[in-house]
Parts: sequence; C-alpha cells; structure tokens
Amino acid sequence: MTLLLALILLPLAGALALTALRGNDKLATLVALGVSVAELLLIIPLWLSYDPGGERIQQASSMDWIPAFGIHISFGMDGIALVMIAVIALLVPIVIGALGTTDKLPAGRSAGGYLSLILVQEALTIGVFAATDVFLFYVLFEIMLIPMYFLIGGYGGPNRQYAAVKFFLYSFLGGLIMLASAIGAYSLASDELGQGTFDWATLVTVVSEAPLSTQIWLFLGFFLAFAIKAPLVPLHTWLPDAAGQAPTGVAVLLVGVLDKVGTFGFLRYCLPMFPAASVELAPLVLVLAVAGVIYGSILAAGQQDLKRFIAYVSIAHFGFIALGIFAFTSQAMVGSVSYMLNHSLATGMLILVIGMVIARGGSTRISDYGGMSKVTPLLGGMLLIAGLSTLSLPGTNSFISEFLVLLGSFETRPVFAIIATIGMVLAAVYVLWLYQRIMTGPVRGDAMIGAGGGPGTTMAPEAGAKKAMKDLSGREIAMLAPMVVLIIGLGFYPKPVLDTVAPSVQATMDAVVAENTATQEGN
Repeated sequence: MTLLLALILLPLAGALALTALRGNDKLATLVALGVSVAELLLIIPLWLSYDPGGERIQQASSMDWIPAFGIHISFGMDGIALVMIAVIALLVPIVIGALGTTDKLPAGRSAGGYLSLILVQEALTIGVFAATDVFLFYVLFEIMLIPMYFLIGGYGGPNRQYAAVKFFLYSFLGGLIMLASAIGAYSLASDELGQGTFDWATLVTVVSEAPLSTQIWLFLGFFLAFAIKAPLVPLHTWLPDAAGQAPTGVAVLLVGVLDKVGTFGFLRYCLPMFPAASVELAPLVLVLAVAGVIYGSILAAGQQDLKRFIAYVSIAHFGFIALGIFAFTSQAMVGSVSYMLNHSLATGMLILVIGMVIARGGSTRISDYGGMSKVTPLLGGMLLIAGLSTLSLPGTNSFISEFLVLLGSFETRPVFAIIATIGMVLAAVYVLWLYQRIMTGPVRGDAMIGAGGGPGTTMAPEAGAKKAMKDLSGREIAMLAPMVVLIIGLGFYPKPVLDTVAPSVQATMDAVVAENTATQEGN
C-alpha cells in the first residue's frame, strides 16, 4: 500500500470507528483528533518521498474497477496535488479542535456524527486530488458533495437548508456536464486506440491532438464544472450562501480546500487535455477572472455580515488564481499554485478568527462590534495577522504568490494584470476597514455593550465587555499557532513550496506553450 492510499483510507476507517461513539462526544472528539493528527504526520514521509525531478505522477497505485470500459481505481500525485493534500491534512485537525470553541453543535446532534462527516470529507477530497482515472475523478467529485451537504444542512445557520441545497445543485449540475465531456473524451480515445479508456495520461495524449472545434466543446464541459467549484463570476452565487450558513470549521474546509478542486481541475484537466481550446478561450476566462477580482473586492468592502465578507474576499482571490493559470507563463502559474496553498492558510485563519469573534459576540453583523482589541488584544492581533496575509503584505505568505501572478501575467496579458492590480488596492481597503470597525476605537456595538456594560448599568462599556468577553484560550492559541508560523515562515522562505510545484507546472506549461507556438506559426 502506498502512503497516498493510506492517506485516503485512514480517515474512512476513523469515520467508521466514530459511528460507534455517537453517545460519547468527548471520546469521539479525541478519536477524530487522533486520526487527523496521524493523517498529518503521514504527510511528512509523503512530502519527503516526493522527487521533484522524477516522474510527474508518483505514489501511483491502480486496480481494475470496470475493465469492460477501461475504468480503474487509480491514484497518484504530482507536486500540485501534494501541496493541496498537505493543506487539507493540516486544516482538518484544526477544524476538529475548533469544535466547542467557534462551533457549537445544534441540540440533538452528536459530535460523532459531525466529526465522521469531517473525516469522510477529508478522505474524499484527498481522493479527488489524487485520482488519475477521469471517471474515478468524476465519481469522487460528485460524492464529496454529500458530506458537505449534510455538514451545512445539518449543522449550519438558520438558512442552512437553502444554502446546502443551492451548493449541492450547482456543483452536481456542473459535474454532470463534465461527465458528458469525459464520455466525449472516452469516445475519442476509442476511435483512436480501438478501445476506450479513462486513464488520465492516455487521454492527455489522445485528446490534445483532437481538432480545435472538438476540443472547445469538451473543454467547456470540464471548465464549467471547475468554474462553478472555484467559483468564478458569474457562477459564484452559491458560495456566499454556503459560507455564510456553514459552521466555522466547515467553512474553513469549504473555502480553504473544496473550492481549490476547481482551480486544480483547470491545471490537471483543462490545460493538458485541451491545450488548443485553452489558448483559444483564454481571453474569455481572463475577463471572468479580473471581473471576479474587482467584483469580489467591491462587494467585500460593502458587506455587513462577517461570514459573507469572507466569501466575497475569496471570490476576489480566486480571480487572481485563474488569472495566473490562463496567463500561460511559468511565473504566473507557479504563483497561482502557491496562491492556492496560501489562500487556504490566510483565509482559513481569517475564518477561524472571525468565528471566534462571532462566538464571543453572538452576532455576524459587523456593526455590532467595535473596540474589541481593548477587550481581547490577542484575538485582535490574530485578526490583524490573518488580515495582513489576506491583503498580501510583504513578509506574509500571500505576497510572493500575488507578486508572481501579476509579474508573470504582465508579460503576456498586461491589460488584465493592470486591472487585477486594482484588486490589491481594494484588498487593503476592505481588510483594514474591517479591522478598524471591529477592533479599534471605543467599545461599542450591541455585541460589545450587551456583553456586560453600557447604558442602564453602573459599569463602563469597556469594563463590562472585558469582564464578560474572554481573550484567546490556550486551546484557541494552539489552533492558530501553526497557521501563524506558516504565514510568516512561507512569507520569508517560500522555496520548499515553489520547488515542489515548479516541475508539475512546467509539465503543464509545455503542452500549452507548444500549442501557442503552433497557433502563432499558423497565423
């Protein structure tokens, strides 16, 4: 058994064990935490065993599933998949640790049920990143919607059912369209090779040689599914609802990891399999990307709800990632892949810290808070660190990613790069404005005044709030500390990540560059 396969099976085994512990929340939490920590420890030998100069797909394993149709249960990873698998392995123990601090289970719900869904979600998401059979990828792409649907619909906010159904239908419909394109690719392989196959490497070889018109139709099926998942404007409308209603820990996984399946799909499937179509339709994708940067930034600045604020911030960031991918330069694409990692860290921490704010104040409205840093200075400091990473301040992890995206994009798409640069300015506006409204100035707002002081009492607002609101506990600091270390560490030394993803990015670029060259010569 490969380490990669063990990473998929271990959370499933843990989820199965938790089904027997539904009446014992404390033990269920300890078991889930133990499984997730063991999963994280397995990442260390997996990362060390990866050879950036070796084969593109490593840790490969395969077995027949439906031989008559050339379908296999096949897994493997490149550097891009490795980074995303490492991210989810890091975030899951933090999410489990958040149970009881940022998240409270609804009445009648057990920790065992909630945590088993988290572990199943982890296993399925790793499987999606690791699948090397296109049909298997599709199946896991659709199945991973199920635990997330129940996590939002069963444990979320007052409008959780609407948000869960909307999330499921959007992604499920996109997956069905992708399946149609996958069947089309299978038929092309059958015509060319005499037998159909869903093997990713084989399809890359065969489908990339198809006529442009054929590639465009097949590309659109995959692209639509991934654009919904990412999400790109105008296919984004499910995210503010889902992120706004999801429990804090679930929102970390939704925005931090699941959405990356979309941008990962662009890199793994759209570009290598359909290079001619990718080049032809790149201007359209870039328009959607920069529209998302500006649109998401403007709406984030105008939000009054903390959770929806994060959703629109992420929409803006996904625009940067898509810009880097479809600019077709190695610098921009490496920047996009590292942005996928760094967005998970920055936004994951931002969601957790805002979840801690909401848990203390009992409100998601920004206007209900003010002067909180006077009462909870450690929490204020953590929000500042997460915010500075979100706006890509030099010295934080996101800066090098955004810099590479813009630098690489300017070489081939200067107009789009310049427009996207406006998003950097807007990011500083909405992040610093949020911090100012929540953390600075006198203690004010219903969430703060209601915490123990204000009109009608003999206690000053600041003293009352300070007495009622506790600063970060040791447990909360332990949850946030790894993210702070990585945000600062990767800000000053991003080399391990860049070296890991660069060969896989170059392999993706080779096909696109060859197609670009052929197109230019033909013109």
